[in-house]
Amino acid sequence: MHVMAADYTERRRDYDLLVIGSGPGGQKAAIAAAKLGRRVGIVERKAMVGGVCINTGTIPSKTLREAVLYLTGMNMRDLYGQNYRVKHDITVGDLLARTQHVIGREIEVIRSQLHRNGVDLVQGTASFQDEHTVVVRGEGERTVIADKFVIATGTHPARPETVAFDDLRILDSDGILNLSSIPRSLVVVGAGVIGIEYASMFAALGSRVTVVESRDRMLDFCDAEVVEALKFHLRDLSVTFRFGETVSSVEANESGTVTTLASGKRIPADTVVYSAGRQGATDDLDLEKAGLHADPRGRITVGPNYQTAVEHIYAVGDVIGFPALAATSMEQGRLAAYHACDEPANSLVSLQPIGIYTIPEISYCGQTEDELTESSIPYEVGISRYRELARGQIIGDSYGMLKLLVSTRTRRLLGVHVFGSQATELVHLGQAIMTCDGTVDHLVDTVFNYPTLSEAYKVAALDAVNKMRAVERFVV
Repeated sequence: MHVMAADYTERRRDYDLLVIGSGPGGQKAAIAAAKLGRRVGIVERKAMVGGVCINTGTIPSKTLREAVLYLTGMNMRDLYGQNYRVKHDITVGDLLARTQHVIGREIEVIRSQLHRNGVDLVQGTASFQDEHTVVVRGEGERTVIADKFVIATGTHPARPETVAFDDLRILDSDGILNLSSIPRSLVVVGAGVIGIEYASMFAALGSRVTVVESRDRMLDFCDAEVVEALKFHLRDLSVTFRFGETVSSVEANESGTVTTLASGKRIPADTVVYSAGRQGATDDLDLEKAGLHADPRGRITVGPNYQTAVEHIYAVGDVIGFPALAATSMEQGRLAAYHACDEPANSLVSLQPIGIYTIPEISYCGQTEDELTESSIPYEVGISRYRELARGQIIGDSYGMLKLLVSTRTRRLLGVHVFGSQATELVHLGQAIMTCDGTVDHLVDTVFNYPTLSEAYKVAALDAVNKMRAVERFVV
């Protein structure tokens, strides 16, 4: 039963805004509201400050990736030969040493930011008692009353009931950090972002990786040509793809695992990692007591300003669904806090970049060729390949590429797609041009440092402009 507004107004308020969850979305919401002069609290379990992002997700996986790239010498093999390695016998300890260091530092940074901005850290697990009250259970129990709320509880890996996870040989994606040794062979179930990121890391380490995906393709929201380039590169690392296949059972014993597919195929491997979706972490919230409901995947539906069905309760980050990225969650948190505080805000969230930390990286901003074709928008493609750049030769990246999609009517950039070293960094130059409604001519006319990978923008821009000029000459 909800507490009526009259009852609420007579009670003491602990906070103007209470944020549930301290991941990227929760942090930015709390700090934004605090800087606007509001009394803010943030609820988080003692061992999870920074949320999944810091402890088991984004930061550990990306740090692990850097350790893999360095220790395997992957980026230098074009220069020093395919057998080049910085360390031949790489152990899990080698990989996790760097990871634990970064996690510890990041947690301290977050704690410092919250403290510096006067945000109270309320330790425990929150559940709603009514639409203005939560009970926080940790070492003790505390009732907290707030005017407004931001739910930023994130997600956890979905675990199919038919799979007997033992966290030793059959793991979810969070369990990667608990591996005792690097598996010689690995089955990855699910070719989403997380699954492909881990598949590429272990392939780089020398594991024989098999990816099983029920759909006919992977990363279908990305540029098809870029995805094909990634698949080619991963196959070169001995990754096997089983598209259009579903897992019917997984058996494990002391010597390894056998994954049986619905088609009858049986795949032996040391370890199986399930990365078949994530579930919104809303089970403990007692949402119905606040007048809210989650969908079967634990996600909360929100409106344009990240308001839920209860207007003073907001939700941001992975718990609201796609794109479920740390960067977008941060911006959602900021915008939700500004709206909750009646503060006007501008955002360029419609041109948010997507970054996928596979080996090699993928990143893009704007539309894909398929989207433009479906919308009947005429465009030209400009491509630059790293192997044609001096910097590409210097760093040993012969497979990278940058693709520009340019409107043939307005000459504006419609999409930027990058595959290869530093893709997640390079994409922002194109993003900046797009947010300013810049044209391909801005890139043609710009002088870039030499030798750099950024020079790829000028090469790709010239490629697009020359193609458009050839069409114009023909029309005339």
